[in-house]
Amino acid sequence: MTIRRNETMRDLSWLTDEFEHHRPQLRAVAYRMLGSVTEADDALQDAWIRVNRTGSNDIDNVGGWLTTIVGRVCIDMLRSRKARHESLIGTWLPEPVVTIDEGLGPEQATLLAESVGMAMLVVLESLEPDERVAFVLHDMFALPYDEIAPIVGRSSPAARQLASRARRRIRGAATAPDPDLTKQRQVVAAFLAAARAGDFESLLAVLDPDVVFRVDSGPGKQLAPPILTGAADVARQAAATGPRFATLCEPCLVNGAAGIIARTSHGVIAVVGMTVIAARVVEIDLMLDSARLAAVEIQEPTGGPAEETSERRS
Repeated sequence: MTIRRNETMRDLSWLTDEFEHHRPQLRAVAYRMLGSVTEADDALQDAWIRVNRTGSNDIDNVGGWLTTIVGRVCIDMLRSRKARHESLIGTWLPEPVVTIDEGLGPEQATLLAESVGMAMLVVLESLEPDERVAFVLHDMFALPYDEIAPIVGRSSPAARQLASRARRRIRGAATAPDPDLTKQRQVVAAFLAAARAGDFESLLAVLDPDVVFRVDSGPGKQLAPPILTGAADVARQAAATGPRFATLCEPCLVNGAAGIIARTSHGVIAVVGMTVIAARVVEIDLMLDSARLAAVEIQEPTGGPAEETSERRS
């Protein structure tokens, strides 16, 4: 009995160490699948419970095994969320990751290099849960189709088809911003300056003719039109509201791309993800949902507002 108990304790200790070792990768998988840091952390908690129940007998590839468990948790969450979102009015945007400090440490720089832009997350959100899981696990994390198949409840060829279908839908969308972050910042700064001045013509100059402007106001009263398309309509909206709100705005990085954050003494009131392609803004994703903004992950210098807020919450 004592020997069995010691073996169980050693097994649990080994599992704990392995799970913590793979946690950054597992969190990245869950975030890409769910588009929410909060939900990704919930998924990891649920996955840890399943890991404990399952045990670790005869596992050759620990990372793949853990990724499979996280994948199964995520697909359950995506299916449940899709049912809930069908009753929502307006736009639901992914939960952004915001970086304030330009002087990133090594860990933050690595996280940023591996980040997925808001435009990509928005497209992923349009996929069916099975398509999204198959695409993310195969194209982003190189999981073989025969390991993806049981997660989505299909055969290996069917899992391949799911990823292929997702790939075709993503290929037709503008998801890859200009690689030059400095140029992105310049375009976003020009947009912000024009919005502050209410300058319609200057806004038109930085907007792509087919720009898409999405707004997630959360449940309840819509604080802005949920979606606008076309440079004229978007410029008109930005020129009308910019002089009032743009003074609260500052540049930041949103999922690794140039973006905007608006803050008051009470906290974050808006995050704007912007996709810049060929020196024009092609997508604007404005998060106004106060409940979800409270959970947005903000990376900034030690002792900054995000850390102080976190301390107050605890």
